[in-house]
Amino acid sequence: MEKSEKSFVTAILLCFFLGALGVHRFYVGKVGTGILQLLTFGGLGIWALIDFVMIVCGSFKDGQGLAIKS
Repeated sequence: MEKSEKSFVTAILLCFFLGALGVHRFYVGKVGTGILQLLTFGGLGIWALIDFVMIVCGSFKDGQGLAIKS
C-alpha cells in the first residue's frame, strides 16, 4: 500500500491547533475542502474534530487519495 509523503505529525498538529481554519487540509492538498472548512470555521468545530479522529486512526487521505503515513 502506497503512503503519502505528507507527515502524520505535521497533519495532526495542524489539525489540533488550526483545525477550525482547515490548515491541515491545505497541507495535504485538499484545497477545495480546505476553503470550505475555512469559511465554516471547521464546520463549527465538528468537521475539524472528525478530521482529527480520522488522522489519529490512520484513515485520513491526502489530495491524491494516499493514506497519511504514521
